[in-house]
Amino acid sequence: MTQRTWRIGLTGGIGSGKSTVAGFLAQRGAAIIDADAISRSLTAPGGRAMESIARTFGAAMIGPDGAMNRQAMRERIFRDPQAKRQLEHIVHPLVSQITAEQAQAAVQAGRRVLVFDVPLLVESGQRWRQQIDRVIVVDCDIPTQQQRVMARSGLATDEIERIIQLQASRAQRLACADVVLVNQGVSFDELEAQVLQVASDFGL
Repeated sequence: MTQRTWRIGLTGGIGSGKSTVAGFLAQRGAAIIDADAISRSLTAPGGRAMESIARTFGAAMIGPDGAMNRQAMRERIFRDPQAKRQLEHIVHPLVSQITAEQAQAAVQAGRRVLVFDVPLLVESGQRWRQQIDRVIVVDCDIPTQQQRVMARSGLATDEIERIIQLQASRAQRLACADVVLVNQGVSFDELEAQVLQVASDFGL
């Protein structure tokens, strides 16, 4: 009997601790396919999305190093919802293509649990949900998100609030969850214990 391959979606708001959870799952042998890292590579200097971004948005969205100016783009998207749709139209097909390539490579390498680390999984609607077997949400409240992001990035409170507003709400994420990992008021070891329990359900 052929062992099944699990395809797990992992998501959570900014500052939720999603990357920490992904790290725990990787230690147990899961293949981590990081949609945000793929997206960043597309908008890095020489990235596959940069020509289209420059053509669509102009030189103001391109930094001196040739990468997308993420700060300028965040401000543009916050002011203009149409800009958000335009950027998604450029980036999402490329993310999907590279994600599929990485997933195929992981299966061919014998991995039986693929974890798709997708910050905007809920926001994408059925585009991601149709591709995965379970959704894991890493959950904490907004003040905790703000404290963590401020500590690691130095962003101002109003900037963090704007980023949170552009993401799905906590309630929307929880409504989509098959599994919820609570990362608030728990120690690093307690979070790891939650992850290991979930990992065992998928044979890790």
